[in-house]
Amino acid sequence: MEAIYSSWLYNFLAGSLNSFAWLYVLLPCVFVGGIYFTFGTGAVQFKRFGYAMQNTLGKMFHKNEAGQGAVTPLQAVTTALAATVGTGNIVGTSQAIAMGGYGAVFWLWMAALLGMVIKYSEIVLAVKYRERNSQGDWVGGPMYYIVNGLGKKWKWLACTFCAVAAIACFGIGNMSQANSIVGSVNNAITAFVPSFDNQTLVNWVVGLLLASVTALVLFGGIKRIGSVTEKLIPAMSLLYIIFTLVVIVGNIGHVGHAFALIFRGAFTPQAVTGAASGIMLRQALIWGLRRSAFSNEAGLGSSPIAHAAAECDGPVEQGMYGIFEVFMDTLVICTLTALCIIISGVSVEWGVKPGSSLITAAFATVWGGKLSALFIAMALMLFAYSTILGWALYGARCAEFLLGYKASRIYQAIFIVVIVVGSVSSLDFVWDIADTFNGLMAIPNFIALFLLSPVVFKITREYFSRIDQGK
Repeated sequence: MEAIYSSWLYNFLAGSLNSFAWLYVLLPCVFVGGIYFTFGTGAVQFKRFGYAMQNTLGKMFHKNEAGQGAVTPLQAVTTALAATVGTGNIVGTSQAIAMGGYGAVFWLWMAALLGMVIKYSEIVLAVKYRERNSQGDWVGGPMYYIVNGLGKKWKWLACTFCAVAAIACFGIGNMSQANSIVGSVNNAITAFVPSFDNQTLVNWVVGLLLASVTALVLFGGIKRIGSVTEKLIPAMSLLYIIFTLVVIVGNIGHVGHAFALIFRGAFTPQAVTGAASGIMLRQALIWGLRRSAFSNEAGLGSSPIAHAAAECDGPVEQGMYGIFEVFMDTLVICTLTALCIIISGVSVEWGVKPGSSLITAAFATVWGGKLSALFIAMALMLFAYSTILGWALYGARCAEFLLGYKASRIYQAIFIVVIVVGSVSSLDFVWDIADTFNGLMAIPNFIALFLLSPVVFKITREYFSRIDQGK
């Protein structure tokens, strides 16, 4: 692993290619594309925010049944949330602060506000252009809206997305998640047994156990994935929100100062973090964007793959869940994580990517070290496990599009093995590779989004015209 870490290939993937994907492609696409889709849809994420909450959160727990090869809207959104609510909210937010300063949180918010309409647009296209596969399941996502929306001559772009996404799944949805789980488990053990020094054994044991339970769910198909995530995600999200709110209430006098640090740091990072941190405006902006995308996946083209399987009334109805997802994932959960870290006053080692230690230390200021370590280990384990399930579905769908249904089963088997690899790998190695392929996924997806934007605008305009007229 060390040989890979120091090789020219790693330096290219984590250096030059990473900078190209994030700085010169994803960053301008999120901001320019977000503004473009905001105007084109009539600012649907703002103007129709109440409607979105009423028709997602307000109906989420209504009893629904799904037909053959489909899942309920709740199962679709929790499968997508399973892939988004995870280490990006806990470890990712911590890394945004450590690498980009407190101001990175502001840019994380800005990217999320634009990401709401981007994810909405992705889901609208995914549902409109989905199709049935050989097993009778609904399948969709960028590869299908590229081929069915732009035509067969664009299949090369669809295949490019699938190839990059299938590789990206091993990073963002597999190794980084497994790595965060074993890190939090080791932190929990150390909290109770400070002299413990056999982390390698723990990594292997946890990795093998994680791979085993993942296999049990994956080979049961999308309905089993949906049935697991619809139970895990709401319960764990609510519990995590309660724990963070207690920390915030316990330090309520520092909340105003925390927001001041965020807004000041967004434009003058060194005024907050100090010149010795080396954090400039560019880092604050880039790390806010990176961790926003890692957290909510808007623009990556991944979540629409899950939403395409929903038994829903139409594209716009399911698209509302995209607005809800980004709001809940980034503007609620990531913000709570960031506030906990800032108001608790824990020491931040600028320029060094933390694992779960930063949020654990923040929780410890109110909950105590042992309980905090135990809870974060449990939260990360369940969040990251559900993320692994969601991304296993995404990767399998990409493999299926490229090589057929049987290839998706082989892909899942490889995916399970890679969980163990991620459990015993270097933290920086895992996150750097995940970052690069994360960014590359967005390139073919944004090409399709821009080319098919008139379809999104037309569907949205017609739908809300009927709603406004009471039809």
